[in-house]
Amino acid sequence: MANDNFYYDRKFYVNGEKPIRLNDFPTDYTEKYKDEDDAEDRIADIIKQLNKLQYRLYAECKYSFLIILQATDAAGKDGVLRHVLRGINPQGCQVHSFKSPTHLELRHDWMWRHYRALPERGMIGIFNRSYYENVLVTKVHPEFILNENIPGIESTDRIDRVFWDNRYKDIRNFEEMLSRNGTVIMKLFLNMSKDEQARRFLSRIDEESKNWKISPADFAEREHWDDYRLAFEDMINNTSTPYAPWHVIPSDHKWFSRVLIAEILMEKMASLRFITPEVTDEMREKLKGIRKILEKELKKEK
Repeated sequence: MANDNFYYDRKFYVNGEKPIRLNDFPTDYTEKYKDEDDAEDRIADIIKQLNKLQYRLYAECKYSFLIILQATDAAGKDGVLRHVLRGINPQGCQVHSFKSPTHLELRHDWMWRHYRALPERGMIGIFNRSYYENVLVTKVHPEFILNENIPGIESTDRIDRVFWDNRYKDIRNFEEMLSRNGTVIMKLFLNMSKDEQARRFLSRIDEESKNWKISPADFAEREHWDDYRLAFEDMINNTSTPYAPWHVIPSDHKWFSRVLIAEILMEKMASLRFITPEVTDEMREKLKGIRKILEKELKKEK
């Protein structure tokens, strides 16, 4: 069992105290795990704990969990959802995959559609991509900002450093407000190498059953790899805080990213020490009365 602060020791945790460079974070790290089977055994153990913790999270109804997944194409976000959360009660979990904003969504501020999808108390919410796309895709393609019809932004020439600084500030303020009100925010960046992305794209092309998972548009975005890396760095450096830190997850090996994320989630949930609501003496007496009534009903049935 890892110690309570294992993800601080592993240096995957970014608290925003000093700038980071993504090139300093390994993409192919697997720590103590020998292979996928070794990691799968660990995930199976963690899932049992997560099931218990989710029950207590729901019963206490004081906190909510927001898990944000960001990554380049083919980094394994969908696989994380399937493997790490497979033992969680679906009634206590909400998954939102944000695509390009609709016409209605563009008529609102850029955070509107995400605020509406936040998990309520007692629930786990997963954002498969999130409002961070508004400082990632839009930073690589600033022309997309024009679709938002923001006053004073009539051309990309008006999208300067101050514009992006304000967006980062909006995100920090938004997440601080959520944190103060009981939403625990876990932000996970799946850090994959360019070579590994090429291998996964080839796999999607070579296996007909995976052809639907890749398009010419995905390949076209690969040409902006360096721009996206800089955008991810800026994102992490400007929005990683003690109340909403980023975790940079080595993702060249999908099985390792899954077990690492599972461990981070389990230890964070366990650290909150959920308290199951106590039943009052008055309620216990009422339950005793209900029990007697139910026992009489069962005796009649016999």
